[in-house]
Amino acid sequence: MSLLVVGSMAFDSINSPFGEVERVVGGSATYFSLAASYLTPVRLVSVVGRDFPKGTLDMLSARGVDLQGLKVAEGITFQWKGYYEFDLNIAHTVKTDLNVFENFAPVLPATYRESSHVFLGNIDPRLQLDILAQVREPKIVALDTMNFWIEKSPQLLREVIRSVDIVVINEAEVRELTGEFNLVKAARMLMRMGPGRVVIKRGEYGVLHLSDGEIFVAPAYPLETIFDPTGAGDSFAGGFMGYLASRDGAALTEMDYRLATIYGSAIASFTVEAFSTERLQGLSREEIDSRLAAFRALTEFHV
Repeated sequence: MSLLVVGSMAFDSINSPFGEVERVVGGSATYFSLAASYLTPVRLVSVVGRDFPKGTLDMLSARGVDLQGLKVAEGITFQWKGYYEFDLNIAHTVKTDLNVFENFAPVLPATYRESSHVFLGNIDPRLQLDILAQVREPKIVALDTMNFWIEKSPQLLREVIRSVDIVVINEAEVRELTGEFNLVKAARMLMRMGPGRVVIKRGEYGVLHLSDGEIFVAPAYPLETIFDPTGAGDSFAGGFMGYLASRDGAALTEMDYRLATIYGSAIASFTVEAFSTERLQGLSREEIDSRLAAFRALTEFHV
């Protein structure tokens, strides 16, 4: 199985109650690729400027991330600056500079067009539609979005949503997109637009995963040390899609989707333990398995 991700690679400048960093590596595709790489090979499509560190690209390659789809353009890499208060579920944007990402027009390498699993990061819906037109017969397509596109391009976004199997979205975004406050009703409303599944990221409150007739709730792992929630949602998506792609063509059951949710939650729980991708870069399979066991213990009970 092959997993394709399209999204941003960036520099982040972050201030939180637990510290401050300037121009550290970030971006949805970066976090997604690192998280998924622990479960399956990844094909990455994005753009960076000449200022993006070669060491990070070498690290991604070493983790099995295929960079044929990465364009290194003349100019400056996408940059985001923001801060968190003690409610770490809310990121406050101070400044966004698209830079080379502003004119990003991805063209997939020939081998990427045969990808079985596709994740469309929270980029312009026009680019998401363009990518879908280039992939031949994917088995599973999932997308993420953000309030900026919900407000700026609602019709195009709905067109993309009609074409995908899974929407991964946070609770504020699904409420804005559907106009429904109740999350279960909002998810059902979103499913009526086309996708068979809606996975709602709720930060420290976990994940709500809905499909036709099924509801699954995964807790967030209760951490004592939290530095930076930036990238946690993208890491969740990477773990989620990475597990599904790793099933190697097997017919997926509802339990597979539930396990994918737990894998995503487990890997994302490491992301917040340090700034940037620092914690994700050095994970071991033993650490992931241990965190999975801890998730099982959180909710296990017998009647």
